[in-house]
Amino acid sequence: MRRSFRGRKKTTAAVNAKMLRANEKIFARRLMLIDETGNNLGEMSKEEALRRATEADLDLVEVSPKANPPICRLMNYGSYKYQQEKKEKKQKAQNKGGEVKTVKMSFRISQHDKEIRAKRVLKFLGENNKVRIEMQLRGRENQHTDLAKENIKNMIDEINNQLINKEIKIEQEIKKQGNKLSAVITL
Repeated sequence: MRRSFRGRKKTTAAVNAKMLRANEKIFARRLMLIDETGNNLGEMSKEEALRRATEADLDLVEVSPKANPPICRLMNYGSYKYQQEKKEKKQKAQNKGGEVKTVKMSFRISQHDKEIRAKRVLKFLGENNKVRIEMQLRGRENQHTDLAKENIKNMIDEINNQLINKEIKIEQEIKKQGNKLSAVITL
């Protein structure tokens, strides 16, 4: 019989690695305790540490489980998790750039279409993305790869001329793969 996986919650190893044990979920009998201000209170039993946590109205969180004895800290665990999620979201937003965007051209592209593609490339470069300029060759066009390479070089030069105080770096030279020519550029 086939199992249905529809309702299961998907977990990743990264999420599980960031989960810290707190309060009664801590297994160690003896642990090193650090208070909320960062002062080392020394080694003590789990019960004593839990008692101190409840007195201070905080959670006992296992920060370094692999240490001998494990290191635990008094903190507000809910607030800590919220701050970590905020940091991750901020980091994701900053790392979003860096994708490879593709702009396709044809062998017989008109000047106006070339200008539109150049504006799109400038937009992508402004968002910190790499741009692959790709040209598909069809039929007899495959015999004129030198003209196609010249078209791509002209496109790169045109983009370079529109940039102010910045220079384009060619990450991948113009390369032929099958019936396509492509080059990758970045700022």
